[in-house]
Amino acid sequence: MPYLFEDFALDGDRRELRRGNELVPVEPQVFDLLQYLICNRNRVVSKDDLIDAVWQGRIVSDATLSSRINAARSALNDSGVTQRLIRTILRRGIRFVGAVLEEGVAAEPTGSELPGPSLPDRPSIAVLPFANMSGDPEQDYFADGMVEDIITGLSRISWLFVIARNSSFTYKGRAVDVKQVGRELGVRYVLEGSVRKVGNRVRITGQLIDAEDGSHLWADRYDRDLTDIFMLQDEITISVVAAIEPNLRRAEIERVKRKRPDNLDAYDFLLRALPDVYTFMPQGAAQGLPLLERALAAEPNYALAHGFAAWAHQTLFVRGGMHDENRVKAIVHSHAAIEHGSGDAMALALAGFTIGLVEHDHRLAEEIFAQALALSGSCVFAYAFGCVPAAYGGDAERAIDWGERAMRLSPLDTMSCIPQGVIGFGNFLLGRHEDAVAAGRRAVELNPHFSILHGWLAAPLAMLGRLDEAKAAAGRLMVLDPEFAIGRWSSTVGIAPGILEDVTEAMRLAGLPE
Repeated sequence: MPYLFEDFALDGDRRELRRGNELVPVEPQVFDLLQYLICNRNRVVSKDDLIDAVWQGRIVSDATLSSRINAARSALNDSGVTQRLIRTILRRGIRFVGAVLEEGVAAEPTGSELPGPSLPDRPSIAVLPFANMSGDPEQDYFADGMVEDIITGLSRISWLFVIARNSSFTYKGRAVDVKQVGRELGVRYVLEGSVRKVGNRVRITGQLIDAEDGSHLWADRYDRDLTDIFMLQDEITISVVAAIEPNLRRAEIERVKRKRPDNLDAYDFLLRALPDVYTFMPQGAAQGLPLLERALAAEPNYALAHGFAAWAHQTLFVRGGMHDENRVKAIVHSHAAIEHGSGDAMALALAGFTIGLVEHDHRLAEEIFAQALALSGSCVFAYAFGCVPAAYGGDAERAIDWGERAMRLSPLDTMSCIPQGVIGFGNFLLGRHEDAVAAGRRAVELNPHFSILHGWLAAPLAMLGRLDEAKAAAGRLMVLDPEFAIGRWSSTVGIAPGILEDVTEAMRLAGLPE
């Protein structure tokens, strides 16, 4: 039977693939693979399914299978990057996702085109009622209260579209298909979970699912003593929301990588910039900035783009040559993020970090961090970035506290090296040099290419008299940043006068140039 999709026609009887009037040459195995995918377009096809259908169960190497899938994509002007028609579903298989018309039959909608609200222009999520696994109907109030708090917490993430409680709770007590929920509510992601109470202990599980293909993006379990029930709800809510945010961001970055470059909006440009900016390296910042500038050209008042642009320019200034142009632009973008981001906790956190580190206005930075945390107590950025100007300003106790909060909220985040390193630097300032070394080593393991982490480690090693190790750490810093000098660095980041002498002496002992 002929199948029509986009401007292609696949005729199984004639074994022909045409684009318009042009015959597209296709190898027999590739044609069979294409035909099988199109006939089974309503489901994910596994590797074993393909081998059974196309090779009749013969042994086929992964390389052969991959080359035939690539050839099928190539025949349709598709690729493994765009995956416009043939999509890889991580750890499950592949699926044909184009709209197909069987000749003489009305067009069949694909999964994303089934009746229901259209997806909003930003990431969208529904939080389903958590299942009460306690066998005690009276515990429903606890599970429902947990979900309501999570919905409220997620609603504070400005870039996230969250379905209201009244809509998501219509699924309470029902066995649901997550993909169907996604279609009915018009959301890309679904969070579901369960609550089980046994005696004075409670176990809460949660899992974040891509509603388009059913893949799991995140899952975790929390076991707690059931003492103060409301305090427990707050603790779990903050932990869940903090864990979901970076996982959603990673999923969105992967999604936008598959979009065609001529079909990008300001949010997509921002997402494409993030992997480069997250490297913490000047080279990455320089690569990400043009994309952030395109985001701001499309949407000049985009607070989060201003926040990340401020961070990128700060990276270029502090670690890429200390050019005044980058310092000025970092400050300008920071204040623009504050002006346009009064309701965006992450934009404010990025602005506070840059203002504290580059403008050296610690009072304003503290106000901005407080504003960010008032908006969202689970904003990891506020703690992870706020601990740095606190440490450089000499407030070691708060620096350690905020660093530990950031690590507790998001221990596997790509930026965890910053709070982990600050925990070490803060302990150094308090004279707890063994603790400082332990934390400093963990930070270096998380990101060995972040130069100042080696400086933060060298300082306590020197104060312990372990000069060979201190000089080795200092040497690694100099390899990563050959222009590093203690005086220039300390004045650039605003090391407070009260700690400057101790910091300088320790780094000098480690062999770093003044």
